[in-house]
Amino acid sequence: MIFLIKQCKIRLNIGAIILGSNVCKLINFKLILKKMRRTWRKAKPKQEKQFFINEKIRAHEVFLIDEENTQIGNTSKNEALAKAREAELDLVEVNPTAQPPVCKIMDFGQFKYEKEKKAHKQKVAQKKIETKGIRLSVRISDHDKELRLKQATKFLEKGHKLKIDLFLRGRERAHPEKAVESIKEFVATLEQNEGLNIFREQDLTKQGGRFIMILVNKKD
Repeated sequence: MIFLIKQCKIRLNIGAIILGSNVCKLINFKLILKKMRRTWRKAKPKQEKQFFINEKIRAHEVFLIDEENTQIGNTSKNEALAKAREAELDLVEVNPTAQPPVCKIMDFGQFKYEKEKKAHKQKVAQKKIETKGIRLSVRISDHDKELRLKQATKFLEKGHKLKIDLFLRGRERAHPEKAVESIKEFVATLEQNEGLNIFREQDLTKQGGRFIMILVNKKD
């Protein structure tokens, strides 16, 4: 009897150890999974392009472009640096992957300022672009159509995307060709405007009784 009790205790202890081990493994797995999720959520910061300038340029020979954009050709780094100093400018490595690397004599401070200014303008322009919508119908009057054309032209001139939307109701759905004809006629009128360079970002698509087209004005 005593032997059986001892045996039961041993089995219970072993079971507790195994259970405890499995619980620890489960907890560790959950912690690892949580850490991985946090890592995935972190957006990788966009790395800014680094430029090597003056003495920091590693190559002993470079392909030199002077401050007037004249291609001097293969030149030793020391000679290129001397030319940059003579012009009271910087020697900037603009293409490190070329053989030899391409370096240009310029005002690096001004170059960096212009680059940042351009990037800022592009960022602002991207934020300002919106999708503006106008709604047509197969029974639209000439007066209303003229108003929609003026609205559409205004949106496109401002650089916005234009979403043309036409919804067929009731018996109109039996004649989808009228919707296609109405939108194509509307777009053709817009294309006659010499001040616009119409590009179809999304061609005419049908979604149930709804017809959609998205236009943009491509500026040079």
